[in-house]
Amino acid sequence: MRWVLIGLLILPAFANAALADALVTTRVIKAGTIIQPDDLTVVKADIPGAISDLLTVAGQEARVAIYPGRPIRSDQLGPPAVVDRNQVVSLGYIVGGLSITTEGRALVRGGVGDVIRVLNLSSRNTVLGQVMPDGSVRVGPPQG
Repeated sequence: MRWVLIGLLILPAFANAALADALVTTRVIKAGTIIQPDDLTVVKADIPGAISDLLTVAGQEARVAIYPGRPIRSDQLGPPAVVDRNQVVSLGYIVGGLSITTEGRALVRGGVGDVIRVLNLSSRNTVLGQVMPDGSVRVGPPQG
């Protein structure tokens, strides 16, 4: 009986120590919505894969619908899209002193740094390129 009493007194202390902060939403967030700080709340829960840092989530775009009370995971978020599907974009190839620019049609949405498929309107070939901060798409070897 003594061991049961000691276990009941000690167990809640260990249970609370195992809990961590996790971010959950306060409302339905549709895919494509920019997440604002007032859309989030912090709960004490041990949720594997859940994000706990508000600054990491605020300003990101939801890639999928996120429902109230559900934890937010990093695979559900991404940078805000600067290129929409079917948008005509500047398609650039830059290597050393060579620079070629043409127009392309984005086949998917993408945020800064995302690699997306683009239809080259001149050649009708589909290429992969990285979205730049100005909304253009750069193809070819990575710069750096």
